[in-house]
Amino acid sequence: MVSSSQIKAARAMLGWSAIELADRSGVGSASIKRYEVQAGVPVANTRNLMAIRNALEEAGIQFTGDPLVNPGVTLHVVK
Repeated sequence: MVSSSQIKAARAMLGWSAIELADRSGVGSASIKRYEVQAGVPVANTRNLMAIRNALEEAGIQFTGDPLVNPGVTLHVVK
């Protein structure tokens, strides 16, 4: 799974707006913004969270740690 702080951090590392992530993941930007204000793993449809995670991973984000205890992200530049 993925935490709200990981989504926010990944977007910041990529320089993406919520709209950009929405376009790439197929999840509405309002949903993304709603997920990002929640603490921990957002209360959301699992399919939406996986679509967000997959879009970020395709852009070079690696999710590290436990989303609830020690969430982290690393950017691997895709060339």
